[in-house]
Amino acid sequence: MIAAAKHVAAVPAPMKIAVAQINATVGDLAGNVERILGAVERARSAGAALVVTPELALCGYPPEDLLLREDFMEAVERSLADLAARSQGVTLVVGHPRGAAGRRFNSASVIAEGAVLGVYDKQRLPNYTVFDEERYFEPGTAPCVHAVNGVAFGVNICEDAWGAQGPETARGARGGGESRGEGAVADAPQAARAAGARVLLVLNASPYHVGKQAVREDVMRARVGETGMPLVYVNLVGGQDELVFDGGSFVLDRTGALTHRLPAFEEGLALVTLADGDPLPGGIAPPLGPEAEVYGALLTGVRDYVGKNGFPGALIGLSGGIDSALTLAVAADALGAARVRAVMMPSRYTAAMSREDAAAEARLLGVRYSEIAITPIFDAFRSALAEEFRGLPEDITEENLQSRIRGTLLMALSNKSGAIVLTTGNKSEMGTGYATLYGDMAGGFAVLKDLNKMLVYRLARYRNLLGPVIPQRVIDRAPSAELRPGQTDQESLPPYPVLDAIMEAYVEGDVSPREIIARGHDRADVERVVSLVRLSEYKRRQSPVGIRITPRGFGKDWRFPITNRFRHRFD
Repeated sequence: MIAAAKHVAAVPAPMKIAVAQINATVGDLAGNVERILGAVERARSAGAALVVTPELALCGYPPEDLLLREDFMEAVERSLADLAARSQGVTLVVGHPRGAAGRRFNSASVIAEGAVLGVYDKQRLPNYTVFDEERYFEPGTAPCVHAVNGVAFGVNICEDAWGAQGPETARGARGGGESRGEGAVADAPQAARAAGARVLLVLNASPYHVGKQAVREDVMRARVGETGMPLVYVNLVGGQDELVFDGGSFVLDRTGALTHRLPAFEEGLALVTLADGDPLPGGIAPPLGPEAEVYGALLTGVRDYVGKNGFPGALIGLSGGIDSALTLAVAADALGAARVRAVMMPSRYTAAMSREDAAAEARLLGVRYSEIAITPIFDAFRSALAEEFRGLPEDITEENLQSRIRGTLLMALSNKSGAIVLTTGNKSEMGTGYATLYGDMAGGFAVLKDLNKMLVYRLARYRNLLGPVIPQRVIDRAPSAELRPGQTDQESLPPYPVLDAIMEAYVEGDVSPREIIARGHDRADVERVVSLVRLSEYKRRQSPVGIRITPRGFGKDWRFPITNRFRHRFD
């Protein structure tokens, strides 16, 4: 492999390479092979000599404990052989897991004319935030360089190029720490350069969070500055459980200038012409605005979770409030109105405007809508419990009963129809436990799980700019669970701007309570929020998986014990 680079011509002829931004599904080996072959066919027809795919494109990312199954690894090997036999007429770089001598590697193979010409094993294994690669893989130690049409290409995989920066910069950019494999090679991009590479190919499965694309481009531009090599960054796209991969694959020339960028949240194939080993300017998809970016992530997460898991559609319990309104809009936009059903379940405490607004939302989006009154069911529960509750005042028990009745009805409809229930709770509520276990938390997928309340309002306004679907008074009115007369959220929680700022610092930034107070927040508010976050851990552990859009969501990123007697100092 490395020897091939020694025969590179002084001035190679222009050539085309194809950047294949594909939506792989974890475990769908046959489907992923066909997706890759589709990209190969389009690239070959356009005259490309080289096709590059994302990290672990053959099996999807992250495969997690599938990697521990011998039959899975054997199936991957067979699928790789099938792909090699059928990808003729181009050189293909494909990401896949590889087993060798009882060890596993996160690898990329260089394939041409039915043969594997070389293999690269990822050298830096990320083990922070949502990444857990040290559980599965061993680090590689050697560079991989291969010449195509006289141009020597070096291969890196994701963290190899990210990890070349110092640990502190890495934490700031990615929210993580160091990765295993740093002792194996000081700098994987530089090692590829030293082995003869003149263009660096970086295969990625880089999950989305707000603002991630700009960070990626800045970090890779630094790699170009250090190596003097043009860089091709190909990223996965699509939803996988709580993770969303946003694509945004791009190419930088040897000066670090951006020459190509694929659209976010879409599959695509970019054709890049290299002249004298440097990419010529091509198509650059414009960056999305912050609200459009998050909304795109939600659409991708819902579409792929529902579609890849084979659900015929989705159910949403409408309340007339902002959270369920936004969830309904996302579901309809992601799946199409015909696959979405909305159900309003009013009680004696439900305001008339809530019923009116819920019906208006469904009508504006064109989804099926129905109402099921819960008052008779609630009365039956209270009657059944009357003897047990004799002499006890009404409290949160009766409030939660109403929520659990609604959850039961939605799950019954789900069982009958096969449609998945989309829950509507946001991060502000999930963080503080302002949700009912087995009630409004009952469902299969939590669309807004990683969005704080203020971002929910911003997205509602953004969606209305695309076409009015959320009545303005839903945005303007004080949020309420409507489980007792005159109830509002702010009776139980600090004002949402205050709550969200404290939560962002404590949950996403790991800032100590003392430092949060030092930043100007009221001590009583900080103590209250931190206490609620700790006390609600048992609830969050039982909540449905939901879309991650921040550097730290309540999912893979958040691993705190439920039984926990540690208490922060506030002074």
